[in-house]
Amino acid sequence: MLSENRLANEKSPYLLQHAHNPVDWYPWGEEAFEKARDEDKPVFLSVGYSTCHWCHVMAHESFEDAEVADILNREYVPVKVDREERPDIDAVYMAVCQALTGQGGWPLTVIMTPDQKPFFAGTYFPKHRRYSMPGLVDILKTVADGWKRDRAALVESGDRVAEAIRGRDTGGAAAEMPGERQIKDAYALFGRSFDDVNGGFGGAPRFPSPHNLLFLLRYHHATGDAHALFMAEKTLEQMYRGGIFDHIGFGFSRYSTDNRWLVPHFEKMLYDNALLTLAYLETYQITKKPLYKAVSEKIIAFVLREMTGDEGGFYSAQDADSEGVEGKYYVFDKNEIIDVLGQADGEAFCARFGVTGQGNFEGKNIPNLLDAPDFAAQDERTEQMCEKLRAYRARRTRLHIDDKILTAWNALMIAALARAHAVLGNQVYLDAAHRAAAFVEKRLTARDGRRLYTRYRDGEAAHSGTLDEYAFYAWAQIELYEADFDPAHLARALEINAAMAELFADDDGRGFFLSASEGERLILRPKEFYDGAMPSGNSVAAMNLVRLAALTGDPALEAQAQKQLEAFPGEVKSYPAGFGFYLCALMHALGPSNEIVCAAEGDAALEPFRAFLREHFLPFSSVLVRRTGDESPDALAPFTRDYRQKDGKTTYYVCANHACAAPVTDTDALAELITPHSIR
Repeated sequence: MLSENRLANEKSPYLLQHAHNPVDWYPWGEEAFEKARDEDKPVFLSVGYSTCHWCHVMAHESFEDAEVADILNREYVPVKVDREERPDIDAVYMAVCQALTGQGGWPLTVIMTPDQKPFFAGTYFPKHRRYSMPGLVDILKTVADGWKRDRAALVESGDRVAEAIRGRDTGGAAAEMPGERQIKDAYALFGRSFDDVNGGFGGAPRFPSPHNLLFLLRYHHATGDAHALFMAEKTLEQMYRGGIFDHIGFGFSRYSTDNRWLVPHFEKMLYDNALLTLAYLETYQITKKPLYKAVSEKIIAFVLREMTGDEGGFYSAQDADSEGVEGKYYVFDKNEIIDVLGQADGEAFCARFGVTGQGNFEGKNIPNLLDAPDFAAQDERTEQMCEKLRAYRARRTRLHIDDKILTAWNALMIAALARAHAVLGNQVYLDAAHRAAAFVEKRLTARDGRRLYTRYRDGEAAHSGTLDEYAFYAWAQIELYEADFDPAHLARALEINAAMAELFADDDGRGFFLSASEGERLILRPKEFYDGAMPSGNSVAAMNLVRLAALTGDPALEAQAQKQLEAFPGEVKSYPAGFGFYLCALMHALGPSNEIVCAAEGDAALEPFRAFLREHFLPFSSVLVRRTGDESPDALAPFTRDYRQKDGKTTYYVCANHACAAPVTDTDALAELITPHSIR
């Protein structure tokens, strides 16, 4: 058996986890497919990521097993892919899996021809048949036998599958883009699936989907609908109360396996925590309830403490498993807590956090606040108890951290930190955002300054950036601009947006492809519209274009924004609730929006304006600042060229619906000029 395979030379933590499998794995590349062609073998593709629990299970059951390895090595060319490094490959073959089976997920298992055309797909398989679930050994033997006996049928099947998924995006853009009808329909769909007892939407497993909450907050802002705010608040409160939030070490897990948010899938992903930070911050701005501020601060504390590298970049994920057991790191015995905290504090902690002798998860306890009537209370004694338990828990077997640094996910965290500074005024957050952005510029940006890489790890940047890298990083730069008003951030957002248009735009007007025009040729150039675990790159691109058009007054950007909003009307109209973030951009575009320009002497003179922006939730407004002596906005936003201070005072200019009001010099008067957004 192999002592190590070709994956030992890779940087991906997921690939390295399989470097000592007896399976003779290849990384995705021409070497693997050339071997398949030369030896006339099918390719066995396995896609996953390093903190995926069921990927670990399948690896232990099958890929570490000599019998499975013997079949794979003899009959196939086995290829491993980290989905977080190669989202383009994952998108192509996940589409295949969903088309063939009606579902998807990870680990993703695909068998294909040496020409990359798939004829079998699924997700997790046990080694041997289990109830109605086929076993991997049987699948491998059956396919290998079919390849020898009737290869032509499998090749033909692969051709048909490849042709079918290529045909999924053949429609042209409709003449009419979605409008208020789809916004209202999405709201109605969320209302019908909402759980008014536990928060959240639909049944278990239950995912946070923060971008849908951002939609509900904007819908409330635009309509005054109290139930939209209630749905967002109830979901955010119950998620915080449940075990999906780590009350000891902070941060949110990936999803809840039950409707109450009690039992999570314990892995923590950077992107979930970034997007949830935005949702809690915006809800705090609207409601002024201290709970939402506290939760956003705790999420950030977790990320800065446990998910941040020495140079300021953010790691991707924290594993669910330790010592081969999911959740073992996170759960407690009641007596264990009393031993750590002492009798009085231990009993008080257990009473507050639902810890009992019998436990609430496999005989152990997941601390939670689901039955605590005063769940929103924040007191120093409780925080000190949690800190003691955090220090105690840290002495357990250390959780694996996927320490690769992904441009797209870092961009989301940069955006969240920049917004946290803008809303809460904490300089630490802005400093962390600047450090991470500097990391992206230094380590994940090509020499031309325009092209981005997907991943950095262990001294190496790799893989050409996908649409998400460009769209999310432009978003981060817009948020940085609105946090510190440094025009360099706005200029960088415009530069990245232009590169995105050059590399990813579909000439037919159907939005943006996931992979660049100069990227590797796969059997399909994927394109993602639907907002899944994260907003799609196309939805974020729409929002960026709407915001950049408003910030700059550039008619060309406004035309691009409208074109992007018209790019996938059929998909949006068929199921508008699947496009929450896109609908945020659409609401912004439909207006009325406000363009606010502040002319001030310098940073000190901006403080009243910053306080005004902290106080008001203005999701459909664009904000520009002109500091005296700084002429850079002239090139970025020429319409502000004549916007100057009046009588030596900080001066505010407000335009809405293509009409501008007379300038004012105090924030009370500014508030009067803000035109409320409305959906009738």
